[in-house]
Amino acid sequence: MDVKSAFLNGFIEEEIKQGPEGTFVHQAKYTKDILKKFDMGDSKPMTTPMSTNTALDADEDGEAVD
Repeated sequence: MDVKSAFLNGFIEEEIKQGPEGTFVHQAKYTKDILKKFDMGDSKPMTTPMSTNTALDADEDGEAVD
């Protein structure tokens, strides 16, 4: 049985889907709404735009932000 809920987190709307495979957080509805707002509703989806092999390191010399 799938359980869906949506909530507003600042300006980001997230959906949580629970199922037998696990719990997933996604922004499908938020993304579709933004695309429609800018008349891009017919845009084609693509896979992850960032390489999955990219390693991000902490910026030790950078300024801390909240």
